[in-house]
This record gives sequence, structure tokens and C-alpha cells, in this order.
Amino acid sequence: MQANMILAIDQGTTSTRAIAFEVTPQAAQSVIGDKIGGAFSAAAVSQIELAQHFPQSGWVEHDAAEIWRATLQTCREVVRKAGGVARFAAVGITNQRETAVIWDATTGEPLHRAVVWQDRRTSDATARLAAAGHEAEVQGATGLILDPYFSASKYAWLLDAVPGARERAARGEVKLGTIDAWLIWKLTGGQSHVTDATNASRTSLMDLRTRQWRADLCDLFGVPIEALPEIRGCADHLGDCDPSLLGRALPIHGSAGDQQAALVGHGALAAGDAKITYGTGAFLVANVGDQPVASTSRLLGTLGYAADGQVAYALEGSIFSAGSAIQWLRDGLKVISHSRQSEAMAQTLKDNGGVYLVPGFTGLGAPWWEPEARGTVIGLTRDSGPAHFVRAALESLAFQTRDLLDALARDGAPPLTRLKVDGGVTANAFAMQFVADICELEVERPAFQEMTALGAARLAAFGVGLTSVLWTAPAEAPAVWRPRMKQEERARLLKGWRGAVKAAIIAAE
Repeated sequence: MQANMILAIDQGTTSTRAIAFEVTPQAAQSVIGDKIGGAFSAAAVSQIELAQHFPQSGWVEHDAAEIWRATLQTCREVVRKAGGVARFAAVGITNQRETAVIWDATTGEPLHRAVVWQDRRTSDATARLAAAGHEAEVQGATGLILDPYFSASKYAWLLDAVPGARERAARGEVKLGTIDAWLIWKLTGGQSHVTDATNASRTSLMDLRTRQWRADLCDLFGVPIEALPEIRGCADHLGDCDPSLLGRALPIHGSAGDQQAALVGHGALAAGDAKITYGTGAFLVANVGDQPVASTSRLLGTLGYAADGQVAYALEGSIFSAGSAIQWLRDGLKVISHSRQSEAMAQTLKDNGGVYLVPGFTGLGAPWWEPEARGTVIGLTRDSGPAHFVRAALESLAFQTRDLLDALARDGAPPLTRLKVDGGVTANAFAMQFVADICELEVERPAFQEMTALGAARLAAFGVGLTSVLWTAPAEAPAVWRPRMKQEERARLLKGWRGAVKAAIIAAE
């Protein structure tokens, strides 16, 4: 039986999934001659929801042991559904980024709940480093600003919270890592303590240019370098699964953080390509080429991917509230009973009536980075009704996207001509057309939406040799929205939006 399947693990913030992708070889053109690409089709899937823990205001935790159990259960289920482990050539992993895990090197058991990327408990620590003048140093080396979002301050907190952990970590008895490193450790029975370069680029500890840990940054944050995993490329051999887990020692040959995996899944592999994932939040990742670009607009410098000598850097902007604004309409205001109602309701209005919603429910992300901002609605009149709130929430997705694209332009990133999109909100045609209109770009939505898992599968297939290019065009044509709004109307709407953002920021001061 031919081993032509990839087992993709997609460990996210709200669930853990495994997907079996069947890879059918096909000819692919590349700049260096004819290569073998692959048509990827999902053959089986299994998913388990993940419990969220909120021990204090602003704290978010996950149970790393629960994540591992769910990973193993979903993988076994998918292998069974797909016809057995003999059909699989490799494992690929994609994961929620920045979430920090600490575990015992001997027992393999977590020593504390994982501190999730959304967690704000280390804000005082990062503020102290910024006040001491370290942000330029950190950003220059890593591309990241000083913020509790990233893993380094979380690692330091965990080492201090677990009695004796700091001393044990220096002796190699305690391990630290993001979710990818944790899962690779568990899958390999503790034989591989490795991370891929995209996840490492989100810790504030990796030098973007050398793609290695910086001892001076580890010292600055108080993280012993001995406890950190080895950094490898996204399609490198990362270890072999313990054969007792799945029935065979499957090689792990692909790994990338979720947003970078989506970049690969979309095929946004050249400078000037960009994708945005509209989920609970939204994440714009723009490929800037083979050299990092230093942002002066509060975007994040990061690694797009590193595979077999191919390296691409990226600039990233994070929108904290995207799909969550629609959830608020449903669960908070209760003006809709299902998210899909939002499209028809918004279209009952000829325009927004001057109503703007700034969805700063958990602060504002890039390029504002205003963590204390809160949700703000302006422009209400006696004529305003539920449909205005719905339309304003959907329009805020486009306005926030335009803010990120303007920041990209200020940073000198290659100009974009098309924006690739994925995520649940992209099913809303009104919202996608408004994104195209406000951003003055074509918006492309692929027929297959699971871009993070697909990206992990592409990396693994490339790494194990099933394909010799990272991406080939899918058979199904994407949906495309083209801008059709007049310039004067766009300018008027953007002026109103910027006034609303200013009001939200002033209200937080």
C-alpha cells in the first residue's frame, strides 16, 4: 500500500484537530524547472474542543496534558478512518502560537497549566523592560515589541511560579516550549526537544536573521537557554513518533505556527503576497521576501517560513476582535440568533448611517497597540437600530484591515494587489466585498478553508519528499471580490472610522 497521506495536527486555541490529507502527485512549474507538486484532499478529520481556564482577570490557561490527550485521540481516530497507519508518510504540526508550556524532563508531565497567548499576567514585567529602554534592543533582534503576548515573559513567570523550576531548568531537568515543542516531545516519547523557526520567532528570544536563540535576550527575560528546544526548519526531520502511539514510527517532517502555516497553505510564498485569517481575531501576514523588514508602524517582524534553504520573512498585524464582534452581536446584544444572519441584516440598510463600532473588547491590536481601549460605538441617532450595530461590526473588519495595510505601506513592504483570506467570517459575502472596497484590493477566498492544517500538510509532504515544491494551485477556483466603491465614498468612510478610533483611545486615557 502506497504511503501517500499526511497526518496534519492542528492544535488551536479552542480545539485540537487531526486531518488526513491524501497527496496526489502532479506536475508543477517552478522557477528552477519542472517539479512535482501535489493535489491535497482531506480524507478524514477528528476534532475535540479545548477547555479554557480563567483563574484571574486577564489570565488565560490551557491544560497541556489535556491538549496531548486530545492530540493522541484525534490522531488515532483519523488514522483508523483513513485505513491504517501504513497509508501515512509523515506528520505535520501547526499550533496556537506563543502559548508557553513547562514540563518535567523525566516524567514528561506538565508542571503548570500552559499560559495562553491571550494571557496578560506579565504586562507589568514587559512594561518594566520597556521603561528601562529595552524595547528597541528586543525589536531590533526579534522584530517583536515588548508585550505579554509573546512567550519569553510567560516562560519566566512559569519558572518563578513552580517551586524549584528555575534551578532545575538550568540543570536540564525542566523543559520549556511552545505547543509545537510540547507535542513533538510527547509524540517522540521524549526523544526530541525541538521547535520550528516560525514558533521560535514568536518568543522574543530568537534572532530573526540567524534563526538561533540569543543568550543576551534569554538573560534579559530570565529564561535559561538550557531549557529551550533546538530550533529547526519548518520542513526538517523533527523526530519520529513512538511506534506504540500510532502503530508505526511515523516521521514528523513539518511544523509551523498557525498563521505561518496558513501563509504556506495559501501559497503566499513570494514577496508581495499576503493573507489574512478572520477568526476570533484576525491576523494579517505579508511576505516581505528573504530579508527582514524593520517596522516603524508597530507591526511585528516575523519569520514566514524556512524550508530546505528557502526563507521568507513577514510583517504581521494582529486584530484582536474580528469574529468575536459577530459573536458579541449574537451572545451579548442578542440582535442576531445565528452569525449567518448578519449578512442579510446588514444589507437591509443602504449605508451605515454614520454608525461606527470600534471592537476594542480586549484592547486594540496593531498598529495601535492600545491594550486599555474598550469597545466603542459612535454616531448613534434616534434612527439607529439593531441593523446599524450589525453593519458597523461587519464594516469594522474592513476598516481594521485597511489600518494594517496602510501600516504595511508605511513600512515599505512590497505593494499588494490581492489579499488571500480564510476563516469563518469569509463566508459573509457582504463583509468580503466591503473589505475589497475599503482596502482597494482584490480579495480571494479559496474553496478549501482549512489553510493552517493544509500548510502543515504541505510542509510535511515537502519535507518527506512526497512533493518537491511547497505549493501548487488547487483544482477548485477561488471566490474573488473586486473593489467597486468610488474614491470619495471610501475617503468619507475612512475619515469617520479614524474619528471613531481616536474616540476609543481618548476614552481609555
